[in-house]
Amino acid sequence: MWKLALHSVSYAGVWPGQAALSLERFVDHAADLGYGGVMLMAKRGHASLLDLGKDERCSLRDHLQRRGLALAGIAGYTDFTAGADHPDIPLLEMQALYVRECARLAQELGGSVVRIFTGYERPELSTGQNWARCVQGVKESARQAAEFGVTLAVQNHHDVAVDAAALCDFLSEVDEPNVGAGYDAWAPTLQGLDGEQLSAAVRALGPAIVQTIVADYVRRPRFRYMPGLTNYRPEPDEVRAVPVGEGIIDYGTFFAALREVPFDGFVTYEMCSPLRSGGSMENLDRYARRFVEWMPTFPSA
Repeated sequence: MWKLALHSVSYAGVWPGQAALSLERFVDHAADLGYGGVMLMAKRGHASLLDLGKDERCSLRDHLQRRGLALAGIAGYTDFTAGADHPDIPLLEMQALYVRECARLAQELGGSVVRIFTGYERPELSTGQNWARCVQGVKESARQAAEFGVTLAVQNHHDVAVDAAALCDFLSEVDEPNVGAGYDAWAPTLQGLDGEQLSAAVRALGPAIVQTIVADYVRRPRFRYMPGLTNYRPEPDEVRAVPVGEGIIDYGTFFAALREVPFDGFVTYEMCSPLRSGGSMENLDRYARRFVEWMPTFPSA
């Protein structure tokens, strides 16, 4: 069976109305829910680099070990195109240093993976400039993380290299041995891929996939009323999180392709956007338990 982890962002209170747990309580909660690992959010109010000194890190590592939890990864938050309008501020260097310290934290907690992002498209930069800044940022970050034996998982989340083929090209251009893909199914699904297209995307990345994060969603149509026409204008759909297996994402196809790769890393569940039925502790727990029950229905590699 694949190893299952819970992302701490799920209980971090990051959207209005979402219940929150402290980092220590989250660790206990993940173990009580039946998870074998955790991914820790590297910002306040969980695993902030500013708040976890030597003593806190030793205590946290001991706590993870007592509860039988592995560190599936540290969730870093990067945007390597940020600051393009102020080139005098070395934001790329600052982020590489942040990733370095995330890697140090991962090593000290017994882990070996840090999740990162590329960057959002900045209108003041050309497509090529956005791409080049992200390549430079990830390459520099990888070299910093290598000292700690840590692999960077580039998640298909931000605008740059979010498509599978583009991500393949991106990883090839970064060309660092400790950089892989954190490839999730929700992004390609929302981009219109399903069935064989989704499977082909997974196979294209192949063994470069070192991490995957799971969530499920439904589309909710939106319309804007135009009183002068007594009619409605279509707006982009809202996407709302639902329990796994109840949404639009073809996880049967996705996991079958992962099995062929083969993939043997953690499959991490996250709740990092508003949920259907709200953000109460009871609803968060219902979603989190559902994943633990649902995931074993898919044979692993």
